[in-house]
Amino acid sequence: MRFLVDECTGPQVAQWLREQNHEVFSVYEQARGMLDEDIIEKAYFEEWILITNDKGFGEKVYRDGRLHKGVVFLRLEDERAVVKINTIRQLLEKYSDQLTDRFVVVSETKVRFARK
Repeated sequence: MRFLVDECTGPQVAQWLREQNHEVFSVYEQARGMLDEDIIEKAYFEEWILITNDKGFGEKVYRDGRLHKGVVFLRLEDERAVVKINTIRQLLEKYSDQLTDRFVVVSETKVRFARK
């Protein structure tokens, strides 16, 4: 799969995804400081699934009507990289075939596919 990992999500998540043989664009590593507007545009036009823990992307999708190819919003109590990676690992094990074109809210204990 193709993932665009937001800067706030971090390089450890990007590295782990690469180790799982996913194609990854890491904002932290490759375009630090990139604006959210540019991130969501890049993700859409280049067909990346965006992984972020920035709730502003929910506003961009639902309030502003921005198009996307999939957004995974990590809504975690514990923001350590190990927790992010474990949460994404579980998400991919159960739902990898359902992420494209969906807005998914993921916590340590729940996965919710938001309404379109």
